[in-house]
Amino acid sequence: MYKKLLIKLFNKYASRWLILFLEVLVTVFTFFLAYIIRFNIKLEFELAVFLKQLPIIATLAVISFLLLGTYKGVVRFTGIKDVTDTVISVNVLATLLFIVTFIARKYDLGEIFNISGSVIYIHLLLNIFFLTAFKFFIKALYKLISTDSDKLSKVLIYGAGDSGRITYEAITQDAKSKMKVVGFIDDDPSKKGKTIDRLNVYSPTKITKKFIDKNNINEVIISIQQISSNRLLELAGSFFSYSLKVKIVPPVRNWIDGDLSIGQIKDVKIEDLLGREEINIVNPLLVDEYENKVIFVTGGAGSIGSEIARKLSNFKFKKLVLIDTAESALYDLQQEFKRKEIDNFHVIVADVRNEKRLDQIFEEHKPKIVFHAAAYKHVPLMENNPHEAVSVNIGGTVNVSNLSIKHGVNKFVMVSTDKAVNPTNVMGATKRIAELYISCHKNKGMTKFITTRFGNVLGSNGSVIPLFKKQIEAGGPLTVTHKDIVRYFMTIPEACSLVLEAAAMGNGGEIFVFDMGEPIKIYDLAINMINLSGLNYPDDIDIKITGLRPGEKIFEELLADGENTKPTYHDKIMIAKTKNIDLDSVEILIHDLCASNLKCQNLDVVAKIKDIVPEYVSNNSKFEVLDKQ
Repeated sequence: MYKKLLIKLFNKYASRWLILFLEVLVTVFTFFLAYIIRFNIKLEFELAVFLKQLPIIATLAVISFLLLGTYKGVVRFTGIKDVTDTVISVNVLATLLFIVTFIARKYDLGEIFNISGSVIYIHLLLNIFFLTAFKFFIKALYKLISTDSDKLSKVLIYGAGDSGRITYEAITQDAKSKMKVVGFIDDDPSKKGKTIDRLNVYSPTKITKKFIDKNNINEVIISIQQISSNRLLELAGSFFSYSLKVKIVPPVRNWIDGDLSIGQIKDVKIEDLLGREEINIVNPLLVDEYENKVIFVTGGAGSIGSEIARKLSNFKFKKLVLIDTAESALYDLQQEFKRKEIDNFHVIVADVRNEKRLDQIFEEHKPKIVFHAAAYKHVPLMENNPHEAVSVNIGGTVNVSNLSIKHGVNKFVMVSTDKAVNPTNVMGATKRIAELYISCHKNKGMTKFITTRFGNVLGSNGSVIPLFKKQIEAGGPLTVTHKDIVRYFMTIPEACSLVLEAAAMGNGGEIFVFDMGEPIKIYDLAINMINLSGLNYPDDIDIKITGLRPGEKIFEELLADGENTKPTYHDKIMIAKTKNIDLDSVEILIHDLCASNLKCQNLDVVAKIKDIVPEYVSNNSKFEVLDKQ
């Protein structure tokens, strides 16, 4: 109770004028000490003269402090700049005293204005020390009464370099910080056993369960600039195993005005643990690509389509048309754009399978760029519904691409998937056929056809991350189909950056793929998500192995057999060099598949798909029977 009262008094009465008064009071006190020291700790000076000099000292102190504005700073946030200003103001005061003394001696103004030079020098040094100590004392006092020591989180900082020291200063200088740094960790053997501000620097091998329990450590802040995702994954995993919270300091380029604040130190997110470096694309050519253009996005309400739309909203397009059958999601996106005051966009409820309706939309809006993201993507569902997979993934692509040629679209950019490579399921095979159909349009009309192919997207609708989150909220267990299953991952913004870049980079006929680093084990991902939720595996949440789903494979690939890559001007983006295919024959087979789709049984439909994609070999599926014939 008393702490709250003191804090209230601090906030209410610790005004700048009170601070100015206290600074002057300290200055007067140190002037008295200067006299005492000058006369060997004895009162052998004229006390009456000293008392008459005090108003002069106080007046000149007020002038110097007003000039430098030292009283304006919030004392409980005192930092290096405040100390610097204090030193300068004290030097200004000393200078003024020397000027007054010089004038007094020259014009014989009396003893009152004639101050000994040695007193002035001693006063200068004492004033610097006492004013600085005063401010840091107030800061420490405020922190002492405003923080509950029982609720302080004890922290280790991983990294004893410049970034680590800056992190330490950001924590200690924040009066409202609820963290207490108890030490540093560093890989450098030369730093082992050294101290920073009287805090020990430990070797990583020293950080054991016994050490953590003994020192009541609650969390670790990783403060290493340019740390690789693989290293971050390794460190986070080791600390999670001790039930520690793990936080991370952002890169210097993200610090506000070049300074790190405690609010920027965030919990490690699953995106930080991808196990690869995030791909950033900065291309000024994108402005010219989308400026004053009419742009279509099919599947505009989906995870990828909506993010493409958001990124496009940064450009001054002529018109943005978002097409989808999911009216609720489309409505939500519409409201989001209205809140952001984005102009010249249209949302249209339409189905890519309805060629006549699409033709009307193309005719009305006359697009110049089409991003085709409409597709069915769930492997188990499409394995049981091959007719729908063919109808949307292939038929929808046929309709949109044909209409793009008919209506003179400049560029058609298709969103594909790594599951189209050596497919083992219906969904992946239909996406591969969509890729092939796009290839069939080469040299037809003026439209440039471009394909982007990437792996799993973190946080997309129906993806593993939202599934794991729901399972954790329900108390578990988390379901993993196979302990060794691995996937490539990227964030939604990354995926959409690739799509936008492809539109600007592509000249037609390319399949763009990422250098996505190493794939992530889903089992490890599940453990990390449990730990990120503040729970422990397997004590709080367990993991259940359910077995591979129909059509699912353990490893995904970005390149098919016979494909290689060639570089682009971006070192993380390559173009797949595909093997030669008789596209005329493939186009005939695709049209036959679409025409006969609803007239055939599931087995016959999948058989036709396998004729078009001979590398399609079913896995853990009822359609394996077709591979044995």
